[in-house]
Amino acid sequence: MGKDEFRCVECNEKASELHRDYSNEILKITICESCQKPVDKYIEYDPVIILIDAILCKTQAFRHILFNTSLNIHWKLCVFCLLCEAYLRWSLLHGAEQSSDPADIIRYTKEWEFYGLFGLAALELSAFCGGVLWFLWVAVGRLQGGTPELSLLLRALLLSCYGKVLLIPAVIWEHDYSPLCLGLIKLFVLTSNSQAIRVILNSSRRVSLLAVCFGLLSETCVAQACKKLPWSIQDMLTFEGTS
Repeated sequence: MGKDEFRCVECNEKASELHRDYSNEILKITICESCQKPVDKYIEYDPVIILIDAILCKTQAFRHILFNTSLNIHWKLCVFCLLCEAYLRWSLLHGAEQSSDPADIIRYTKEWEFYGLFGLAALELSAFCGGVLWFLWVAVGRLQGGTPELSLLLRALLLSCYGKVLLIPAVIWEHDYSPLCLGLIKLFVLTSNSQAIRVILNSSRRVSLLAVCFGLLSETCVAQACKKLPWSIQDMLTFEGTS
């Protein structure tokens, strides 16, 4: 990263560096000129601790990940989570017909309906992110006179969907899918999305919650619209399954 691209994890002030290198491989953490605290204490922390703080939705951990690291796995993480979500929907669609053999997961990827559900999940995610970005562009860009960085916001939204990785145990062990469990995972993901928006924009909780709610509304509208189509995706999947 270049000059003034780092952020203090405590007060969100810009910083030119996170640490200084001295002789004999001695590192000294830079002190923030604004709050007089270390700019980024997490550079000395174990990744497991950073992950735990991120799961707890701590602002400092989010600032470290989004501003002070070059973590560019958001697209890969997005595709992986969509695959897990598509598999869960496929399993719920077939119910008791699904095989109990974990090795049979490979066969699922050959089903056209699996790819159809993957596309539907991707469409809903696109509607959510598009709704959030449009709301923030209007609220921040037009009403408050700011210029939100949409690319940085999109990266933050995709990274903050890491909670969908909790679907992995369901993919591996194929247990009965509890609506309560899936609802809690969805709530956790939305909470992380809201926290990521707050960190990027340094805004109030109200703005981030309204943006997430608008994105969720857009996602719900797209899902309902797909169900009401004359020849809906659900009908196409059912036809493929019976053919």
